[in-house]
Amino acid sequence: MADADVATKAPESDAQETGIPGDTPAQTGPTMGEHCTSDRPTPAGLAPKGELRKLGGVDVYLAKPESYPTNPSKLLLLLSSGTGIKSTNNQIQADRFADEGFVVVMPDLFEGNPAPNSSLVPDAETSGTSFLDKVKLKAVEIVKSFVIDEWLARHTEEKVMPILEKVVDACKGEFADAVGNGGGIYAVGYCFGGRYVLLLASERGQVQTSWTGAKKAVDEEAGEGFGLAKKGPYIKAGALAHATLVSPDDFKGLKVPVSLVCVENDPMFPDAVRESGEDILSKENVEHEVQVYPGVPHGFAVIGDYDNANIKDAQVTAFEQILRWIKEH
Repeated sequence: MADADVATKAPESDAQETGIPGDTPAQTGPTMGEHCTSDRPTPAGLAPKGELRKLGGVDVYLAKPESYPTNPSKLLLLLSSGTGIKSTNNQIQADRFADEGFVVVMPDLFEGNPAPNSSLVPDAETSGTSFLDKVKLKAVEIVKSFVIDEWLARHTEEKVMPILEKVVDACKGEFADAVGNGGGIYAVGYCFGGRYVLLLASERGQVQTSWTGAKKAVDEEAGEGFGLAKKGPYIKAGALAHATLVSPDDFKGLKVPVSLVCVENDPMFPDAVRESGEDILSKENVEHEVQVYPGVPHGFAVIGDYDNANIKDAQVTAFEQILRWIKEH
């Protein structure tokens, strides 16, 4: 599959997107939006309650229900955006699921190297409107997209999946009670982490990918693709919100129920990719649900403060959608 089929968009196309009231103006770069690389302001009065520690040799943020282990819990993997496990908002997101009865493990998918922060790019409201100012802003956007692409090239499927496999194995040991109580492991992913919910939910052979997530062709003459045992699925059920770097092929081979929180007209997860994914899931009889949210920015479902009431309401609804799905499965 060509890289063009991946859920990405060119910088010049991004520049033509209509802004969302209450959102930061730049849905940046060809592959990841601003919400994938920087956090919204943390809502007043909220602070993380979990802990940073090692699990299976991997850095994780761990959040547990106050009643655990006295009362039974279930095990949830939370796969973050590019802001990683030290993001206050991501930690609070994990705490919210812990408050609902889950032992939440949020692994560091990036080995201590979260995405380059994009918050230093000037806002449209504060930058000038002259032609020169626009050229300068566009130059900053282009440089930023190259920096993010370079970061993505260091965090491919070949790097991330072994991290997740280590964490899954460690969870089955240390939190065997929670895994057993839930009949398996659940997974929720946002932005960058969303694609990996699909990969954990599928039965797949070893597949090499380009940095965009597109599949590389197997060289059969060189003996590639033969004798490789299939792996997965690793989870019992999953949910993903405004995923990035997803291609239609990522929906193939899914074996467990999945719920999708999607953004209307999302340049990071285009309608064509979503619709192809829905067709594949339906043809392969995979239980799924898809909810498309209008008038919200990419990244809206992650904890973060907004002035826009519609975005705030959608954020609550998206969390309820995900929580209901994993509780019912």
